[in-house]
Amino acid sequence: MRKKIAIIGSGFGGLSAAVRLQAQGFDVTVFEKNERVGGHAYQLKKKGYTFDMGPSLITAPDVIQKVFAAAGRRMEDYLDLTYLDPFYRIYFHDKTFIDYTGDSAKMRQEFAKFNKDDAANYDRFIEDSRKLYDAVITDGLGTTPFMDLKTYFGFVPKALKLNALFPAYTFVKRYFKDFRTRFTFSFHPLFIGASPFRAPAIYLMIPYLEKNGGVWFAKGGMYAFVQALEKVFLELGGVVKTNSPVDEIVVKNGRATAVRVGSDVFAIDAVVSNADFAHTQTKLLKPEHRKKWTDKKVLRLDYSMSAFLMYIGTKKKYPELLHHTLILSERYKELVKDIFDKKILPDDFSMYLHVPTRTDADMAPEGCESMYVLIPVANLASGLKWDTIKEQYADKVLQFLEEDFGMKDLRANLDVLELFTPEDFKRDRNSHLGSAWGVEPSLQQTAYFRPHNRSEDVSNLYIVGTSTHPGAGVPGVLMTAETTHKLVCQDFGLSFQEKMHPEPIVG
Repeated sequence: MRKKIAIIGSGFGGLSAAVRLQAQGFDVTVFEKNERVGGHAYQLKKKGYTFDMGPSLITAPDVIQKVFAAAGRRMEDYLDLTYLDPFYRIYFHDKTFIDYTGDSAKMRQEFAKFNKDDAANYDRFIEDSRKLYDAVITDGLGTTPFMDLKTYFGFVPKALKLNALFPAYTFVKRYFKDFRTRFTFSFHPLFIGASPFRAPAIYLMIPYLEKNGGVWFAKGGMYAFVQALEKVFLELGGVVKTNSPVDEIVVKNGRATAVRVGSDVFAIDAVVSNADFAHTQTKLLKPEHRKKWTDKKVLRLDYSMSAFLMYIGTKKKYPELLHHTLILSERYKELVKDIFDKKILPDDFSMYLHVPTRTDADMAPEGCESMYVLIPVANLASGLKWDTIKEQYADKVLQFLEEDFGMKDLRANLDVLELFTPEDFKRDRNSHLGSAWGVEPSLQQTAYFRPHNRSEDVSNLYIVGTSTHPGAGVPGVLMTAETTHKLVCQDFGLSFQEKMHPEPIVG
């Protein structure tokens, strides 16, 4: 008989694990608390505007292709991708900007405007970023289950040789002097909920990952990727149960035997949780089943920042915004410290804007703009009451965009304005402390020192998603599913062999 697996949650980690395991021959059911699948990658539609509510860009298409290949499918048959050039436009406080691209000549020209030595050092930095990429992707570190210290210490000599354990910003300072260049190559840890000033430099493989694989947009938005994974899963015979929040992982004799949804109990042979890690441990498992991950230990972990999100529809277009635009405060290290360490709401802010209508006009009514604004903020350990202050804070952001940044008549042209705060992450996504990225990927919480992909407390319970190895970000989360897939195959006596997949498409 086919073994039954329950997957809790349908973010990218849950769906990609579901596709892999269903294709492997398991009988997989996905339980999702919301009306539709997607998790953090949910979609909002209002008045003809379409918004991705979470992840907004695709990198490492080869990692995505591996998920489709596991099901005997081609990514290109399910997703229509557009290569973005430049990847981002980064505006600095002094009104200068850098168009960040994968073209080496263009990048050297951009940096030479501010510092010729930085331009000269670009190739050397990219080469060292490639070495980090090779360790994580080519050599398989990112999909190696770090279940014991032996595996971890086997990697340490190589990590030391690559300077991969230095803080990311410290690593970047060795190559660049200008504040613009230093930001451009050190900010990527923020995309996975980490501070660039304490996240290990291993995450600086991302600049090469972007250069090598490109930055892409899926027609219809990131939710098109969610729908593609769901479609493949259903084609394989998988089952999706929406409006079905799991209330308990039932454990008998130290083994996961069922999941309970309200009064219904579903017997299973294994559980894969894509729910928030702290929620899984403290809400879905009874304390008597957790010797390692006691409530005290779970709550003692460091959790990443949160985000204040604004979904904005405007009746006019703003061509000064590219598909991806960063607008930065003058402060960098101090602002990051306010968010991660002091956990306060400072007067200044930096922001990331996603404007998909720059690439796909169908994301908004004709002549209009769909955009979201993401501002990194402290998680709910701050004590901030976002339900009380969110409107005032949104007004402050809109005023800045209109009067300081120069988006003329922004407030007069607002057609849609929806807000999503750390409180909403807690309520809607079960995110502990409203953290949008789960367990912070600091050096002390990386690889073996992160929550493992296989539970240490309960047999046949596995974890995927942002809080396990290798971590957050769409490629990272997809790799958590691959890592967990390997462990499930190992535990059920099945052979794991990745199917061949086409070479990544080139922009």
